[in-house]
Amino acid sequence: MSVSAALSDELYLQVVTFLYREAYLLDHWKLEEWLSLLTDDALYLMPVRVTEWGIESQGGVRELYHFEENKSSLTLRIKRLQTQFAWGENPPPRTRRFIGGVLVRKGDRDHELEVTSSLLFLRNRGDSPDLSILSAERQDILRITPDGLRLARRLILLDHTVPSLESLFIL
Repeated sequence: MSVSAALSDELYLQVVTFLYREAYLLDHWKLEEWLSLLTDDALYLMPVRVTEWGIESQGGVRELYHFEENKSSLTLRIKRLQTQFAWGENPPPRTRRFIGGVLVRKGDRDHELEVTSSLLFLRNRGDSPDLSILSAERQDILRITPDGLRLARRLILLDHTVPSLESLFIL
């Protein structure tokens, strides 16, 4: 994986700003605004991770997913979260996303960028003193559009084989 020298500092800054803005929208429960950052054909995937032995192990099973979503299914989930029937997220949890290790390279298409980033995700529910923590690598495809960058695909590779959260669909 090489970082292309042809990418400008300005484009890299746009990507990092996009990721930070996205984290802000999710942390502040601005879910409809977050949806506007996705392309209509967006895919949002998180495979189940398994522990494998050997140096060449990638630690993932690509045929089994915690979730495999598209923009339509994410829209339905978010509409449900805004009803009285989303008991698991009412009141909304307090979350914090820390994004780092951002690498950007040209994608396979002229108008796409491949972005890899590290995520540290913290979540607290209600008045509980417990804090849930997850870490992951995210492999994104960002599309350059007239309206700015848009998320076309996200693959989330958890560092955990057994996630400690009951609600995982937006990382």
